[in-house]
Amino acid sequence: MTADQPLPILVTHSGKFHCDEVFAYAVLRLALGLHEPGRDHVLQRTRKPALIEAGTIVWDVGLVSDPAANRFDHHQQGAPLRADGTPYSSAGLVWQVYGERAVAALLRESGTQAFAAAIAADLDTSIVRRIDEIDNGVSVDGPLRSDSLGLAALIGEFNPTWDDPAGSGPTAGDAAFLEATALASGLLRRRVDGLRARMAAEASVLAAHAAAEDPRLLVLERGMPWKNVVAAHALPVLFAVSPASNGNWMVDTVPLEPGSFDQKKSLPEAWAGLQAGALAAESGVPDAVFVHLRRFVGAAGTRDGAVALARKALEA
Repeated sequence: MTADQPLPILVTHSGKFHCDEVFAYAVLRLALGLHEPGRDHVLQRTRKPALIEAGTIVWDVGLVSDPAANRFDHHQQGAPLRADGTPYSSAGLVWQVYGERAVAALLRESGTQAFAAAIAADLDTSIVRRIDEIDNGVSVDGPLRSDSLGLAALIGEFNPTWDDPAGSGPTAGDAAFLEATALASGLLRRRVDGLRARMAAEASVLAAHAAAEDPRLLVLERGMPWKNVVAAHALPVLFAVSPASNGNWMVDTVPLEPGSFDQKKSLPEAWAGLQAGALAAESGVPDAVFVHLRRFVGAAGTRDGAVALARKALEA
């Protein structure tokens, strides 16, 4: 944007705000690289038709849904529905156009934009759709219940109280709206990074397994979540070796199903509960550290030691 270009005008309704328009604003700012109202864009909270008409992007107000014209309201007759008939909120409408761009912007620093489409689709299912449902009063599991710790409720708490001077006047609630946006933005950033990490771990685990000498033994050079990947892809892994934060290398068994303490194959019974010298003598691995009494995890001081424990356990 050059100095002689007018600032884009982002318009939503004034008065009490809700999760959908706050979340939509957070998405728009990320997708468009906007940072501060008044510096790189104008935020206009209004219900005046002339101001709405003049907006560059308008959401949750205006009674028009036209993505090509950057109009994203859902209160009019004939408002858009999801494929299964669930009505969109302004968050869902904005997400369909700008969600992947917002995710890609968050992934740019780590150079992992390739995950953007998959993460955007996950977030549409796990977060945005729920915002749509709550804003439209749609219940998916019986009577619509109040959730005091849900995102919609937490954002609603930012609205000024009835006797707060900030709740009246031409800029009523504007400062609180920005505070609520910061919460939504922080959540979105954290969720995107968590999904990025999960997808990166999945790729690493699959690559490590593909390169393994023995498909029953998964060796990871960094600690990362791997059990759900093994389960989801039905990998024939029985033991996994990976480094721990304390400098040891862990030998983990594979649960029968995620969350279970029952293992597909346990570490040898003769090792149960042994530590250091006793375990080294019994296992023949000099730097063996311990094996849990229930035989679902053990450790050695080095990568080679942990791999040796795992191979001996496979042969047992």
